[in-house]
Formats: sequence, C-alpha cells, structure tokens
Amino acid sequence: MTKPVFSASVLSVSAPTPVISVSPVVLSTPGRAVDLQMRVSAPTTGRDLPIILLSHGQGRSNHLSSLNGYGPLANFWAAHGFVVIQPTHLSSRSLSLDPGTPGAPLFWRSRVEDMKRILDGLDAIEAAVSEIKGRLDHSRVAVAGHSMGGHTAGMLLGAQLTDEDGAKVDLSEPRIKAGVLLTPPGNGGADLSAFAAGFAFFRQPSFAEMTTPTLVVVGDQDVSPHLTVRGADWHADPYFLSTGPKCLLTILGGEHGLGGISGYDVAETTDENPERVALVQRLTWAYLRTALYPDDSAWSMACAALAELGELARVECK
Repeated sequence: MTKPVFSASVLSVSAPTPVISVSPVVLSTPGRAVDLQMRVSAPTTGRDLPIILLSHGQGRSNHLSSLNGYGPLANFWAAHGFVVIQPTHLSSRSLSLDPGTPGAPLFWRSRVEDMKRILDGLDAIEAAVSEIKGRLDHSRVAVAGHSMGGHTAGMLLGAQLTDEDGAKVDLSEPRIKAGVLLTPPGNGGADLSAFAAGFAFFRQPSFAEMTTPTLVVVGDQDVSPHLTVRGADWHADPYFLSTGPKCLLTILGGEHGLGGISGYDVAETTDENPERVALVQRLTWAYLRTALYPDDSAWSMACAALAELGELARVECK
C-alpha cells in the first residue's frame, strides 16, 4: 500500500482559509471574438496576496476547459494564500465559437494574449471583485497551465516557436516570475504525431529561451499517441531542453490527468487518484511559495518529505 499524503505532517502546507470565488468576471476586449471571462478565487483573509494565472487544457469535456474547471487546483491554491485567476480561452468548447474564427481551433496566440490582458487589467479586476480590492501583490505573479495550457504558460515563461510564416515568436512576459507546467507539450519535428504536426505552432518549439524559474510536472504513464510518437518522456522536454533554474516532478503511475486535477470526479480522468492530486496540489504550492518568496523554505521541506514517499513521485532540479 502507498503511504497517505493528506496529513500536513507529511507534506506541510499553510493552514487553509475559506475561499471566495467570483465568476464570470468580464474584461472588455475589443478585437477578440468575445470579451474575456474569468473566475477569480481568493482566500477570505490576508493582504499582499501573490497571484497565479491558471490556463486550462483542451480536453474532451465542454466546461472543464474554461473558467469552470480545475477546482482541485484553484480551490487548494486559494485556500493556501494565492489569488487564482482562470480565463476562458477562445479554444473552450463552452463558447461554441464558429470553427472559422481566426486562430481556431486551439487559438495558441490568443491564449497567451489573454494572460497579458489579465495582467494589464489587474486594477479593473480588483475593482470588479470587491473582496480582493487592494489585497493583491502585483509584483508576485506566477503562471500555471495544464496540457495545452502548459504550452500557453511555457510561452509566457520564455519558450519560443517558429510560426508558419517562418518568423520566430517570443511572447515572454517579464511580469511573471515563476511557473508550473503540468503535462506540457514537448519537442516538435520527428517527435510529433501526424495530427500534432498539422499545427504549425507544435512543429518547431524552442525551450532554450525559457529561463524563468519553472516546475515541470509529468506522469510517467502519460502516453499521448495523438500528440507524439514517443512515450511519456516527451512531456518532460521543457525541463530537459531548457536551462535552469528548473525542477521536474515526476508522478509515478500518473497519466495525463495527474489523478484528476481538471475537476472533481470527471469522466475524462483516466487515472483518478485523490492521493496523486494531493501530491500535485501540495508540491506545486510549495514550489511557487519558494519561487515567489526565496526566503520561504516550503519547497526544500516538501522535497525532503517527498524523499520518504519515493514510491509516489520523484523530483530533480537544475
């Protein structure tokens, strides 16, 4: 039997607080197919709160890939001191956009631009959500993303790509100080499936320029034949092909849903496992605490505790 990880004595986190969650918060976005909608989740107490921008993936469901998904992460992070902002990207099925909309179906560039718009509009977001007004620390911002959201987050953290017109694309965002990539896409070229190779933005990624501190989280059973001809190790490429400071968290037995991070009891999770989700919740929290507050020892303490749970996950850093 595996050891439980739900006790704070094993992987310690701060004491939880009640959470407020407000949606939809809408930013007027001229030139976008629809205005930018988001969910804002925050602890009910505290000031100078750090911020996580959370980019959803592109799963089979209609609403997990929107501001209504990823409750297991958003609620946990908010209960432990972060303000979490979740946009609904144009790629979300919940919007039912015309397939002919420019950028469809995955809207990779618009996704990145959504996050920049949020940063530009933080004052407006605070004004719209009275519960967080004056409580945000605009200097401590992280980004996290799952699957296609990992591609979005990676671009903000410095990863680049070659567009179909041959131009090198750099959309890095200096206001973002740290990141978490959850089962992100890996290398392009011959490593891609025929399906993935049909999207220009997958073909020639470059992780060498992704210099922002980042935790890459993968499952060692996350085989994705619709995206790559390689195995689960493909998702770890953003760690191995980038420079430090980076860490790689490998969830043993984990598949693409990492135990169920995209929602509670959702059918598209192929490896549902609350213990696995608890690992991801606590370890990502610890990483971001230390990345945004270098004097905070949460990450080193979590890694030390994880060493006693070696059958569940492993960490390496550079």
